[in-house]
Amino acid sequence: MRTIAFYNLENLFDTKNDSLIFDDDRTTNGKDNWTEERYWKKIDNLSKVISEIGLENTRSAPDLLGICEAENKTVLLDLINHPKLKKKNYDIIHFDSPDERGIDVGLIYSKLSFIPVSFVSRRLLLTDEEGFRDYTRDQLVVEGLLDNEKIYLIVNHWPSRSGGELRSRPYRLKAAELNKRIIDSLRHLDQNAKIIGMGDFNDDPISPSFKKILKVKGKEKQLDSMSLFGPMESMFKKGIGSLAYRDRWNLFDQIYLTVNLLNNSEGYRFWKADVFSPSYLIDPKGVYKGYPLRTYAGGSYIGGYSDHFPVYIHLIREVD
Repeated sequence: MRTIAFYNLENLFDTKNDSLIFDDDRTTNGKDNWTEERYWKKIDNLSKVISEIGLENTRSAPDLLGICEAENKTVLLDLINHPKLKKKNYDIIHFDSPDERGIDVGLIYSKLSFIPVSFVSRRLLLTDEEGFRDYTRDQLVVEGLLDNEKIYLIVNHWPSRSGGELRSRPYRLKAAELNKRIIDSLRHLDQNAKIIGMGDFNDDPISPSFKKILKVKGKEKQLDSMSLFGPMESMFKKGIGSLAYRDRWNLFDQIYLTVNLLNNSEGYRFWKADVFSPSYLIDPKGVYKGYPLRTYAGGSYIGGYSDHFPVYIHLIREVD
């Protein structure tokens, strides 16, 4: 059994000021008073969470973990070298993206179970209503061997809902179109490509980006050989979410997969999906009671984990 997960790390910045990005708030002298002590507390918190995702079924941390909202490679190296994660023998795949705040996507993988073959960062080119470039996150595409079985991974962090869902929707539709082109190109190169997409899509499983462009389907009986399966859709319809806003739950953090990972008789196949939300990740009091316990709330430091819960899937295969 293998665990593949995704986690929005919620502004994992170092304490240094980078003159090329808007990271001023998350510096020692910035508005958030982002000190070394607070940084290492955040690293400690995140490492605890990652070490426990899917643990009850596998007795091990995830084999593959897509992440977003990391400032740079250094913070990811600090994370995987934490004592709680050291024994998993993790490595990272990361590119600096052109996002104005400098937050990137990346892949953390266990060298014990996964061997990267190739990886590329695919740029999402957007323009705002006035025709100016709107800089956002790239989409990370990784080809690799999971216990000698070839799989492809796409790690996403789509444009936010800033300005409102409807006004910002065209940006996410563009992100979905890029995602679809990536999937089509992988299938053109390898007609049997086993593809897993993951990310903070800033859209729910029933949003137009998923339904009209990617055409992700939530029920196995609806699938054909070219379909994408979205195990998060049924969870969302039951009221399960990965983040909350104004007392409404959203499931922006999702994982989808090609149908050949459902009926794969000779290798890994999908078993189950879940949102990782143990009690310690939930805010116990105040305005945000019941929400994910975040690092800052209402402008005040509370020393939590992230404003998102991680999501994950388990893959299983027959053994001799």
